[in-house]
Amino acid sequence: MLDIKFIRENPDKAREGLKKKGVDFDLDYLLKFDEKRRKKIQEVDDMRAQQNALSEEIVNARKPDRDKNIAESKELKIKLGDVEFELKALEEEFKELAHKLPNLPLDNVPVGGGEKDNVVLREVGKKPQFSFEPKDHLELGTVLDIIDFETGAKVSGADFYYLKNAGAMLELALVQYALDFLSKKGFIPCITPDLARSKFYLGTGYLPRGPEAQTYTIEDSDLGLIATAEVTLAGMHADEIIGVDKLPIYYAGYSHCFRRESGSYGKYSKGLYRVHQFTKVEMFVYCRPEDSPKIHEELLGHEEKLWQGLGIPYRVVEMCAGDLGAQAARKFDLEAWMPGRHTFHGEPLASLDTSRSGRPEGAGRGDWGEVTSTSNTTDYQSRRLGIRYRDADGKINFVHTLNGTAVATSRAIIAILENYQQEDGSVKVPEVLQKYMGGLKEIKR
Repeated sequence: MLDIKFIRENPDKAREGLKKKGVDFDLDYLLKFDEKRRKKIQEVDDMRAQQNALSEEIVNARKPDRDKNIAESKELKIKLGDVEFELKALEEEFKELAHKLPNLPLDNVPVGGGEKDNVVLREVGKKPQFSFEPKDHLELGTVLDIIDFETGAKVSGADFYYLKNAGAMLELALVQYALDFLSKKGFIPCITPDLARSKFYLGTGYLPRGPEAQTYTIEDSDLGLIATAEVTLAGMHADEIIGVDKLPIYYAGYSHCFRRESGSYGKYSKGLYRVHQFTKVEMFVYCRPEDSPKIHEELLGHEEKLWQGLGIPYRVVEMCAGDLGAQAARKFDLEAWMPGRHTFHGEPLASLDTSRSGRPEGAGRGDWGEVTSTSNTTDYQSRRLGIRYRDADGKINFVHTLNGTAVATSRAIIAILENYQQEDGSVKVPEVLQKYMGGLKEIKR
């Protein structure tokens, strides 16, 4: 939800932001509806003031006048009830309409209509050079008996999986690595619920219906399975006023994440890249508005340090306005190098018919895949969830919230298996993870 006062005072800026995001929204209708709502609020306030004045007159009036005032007060009370009912209906409709507005992009966000317009800021790390044809993570994981999609499909359906043997240990090692790293940076470690009430997944911007729906809802309840711990971490301080001396607050939330992933989402969906359930350590921050740009860069720095520690080559990409989600005002992605991906003229080789010709001449080896992201959602979520702070002068304002993935274990496992694979099919364990895996240095059959 955006600040309606800001929209009233800056309609052209709001229109420009919506245009940059490629969102078709009738702002003029919202403003006219807001004006209608405000007139009804004024009507209710005037009638309440009139009723209060009549109440005072009743106390001080003599009997004939008192009886007349009492009759007028009763009649006014009935009328006020009707007008309050009208106002309630207007408020509910206005809230529903305002909730459809996305957050506006910050001024320094690149202009563009989609993925092709995102800006690569830097590449970090050296891509591995193999003297053999690298395998993808699914082939490696299956042969090593650490990833089992076949049994996952039998028990739960397509795009569910089992992690076994060293695969299970690798996931837990990644979680412990991220939590240890963040706790030393001042983050409060949390294990959050995997379910949240609709107020919280809607309040953070995760929709249960429509083409972009991600949330699995629970029948006959107000609960949904969370797509990220961002939902439950944002809910921790909903409807609260936080003292400015407590800000910023840093949380590191561990949770399972559940996503419907219906429809087509990008070029790559094979194996662990797009699944219905995975584990994630999420960073979440509450702060003053003036601090959020700096903290956003800080979260990106933490993500980079974590991936540098894993020894995985990556690049930092800034999302253009047209590729931002509803919540984000600015967003960065980290994309890891995934050698097991094969491309031909920019398309995944797996999507081409190579049954007769084999691998086409000129096919590329390896591609980038998103592994983390970090977003500044400004006051978009805090307005929807009622999260405010009291400044040093006693004034109450809405906090800014930010989020960032420390590690999503499914995609981290892809990057580790494919970058650390050996010619004999074994996979080396990154040095920073070995202490969490009982000293295991290599995964082999």
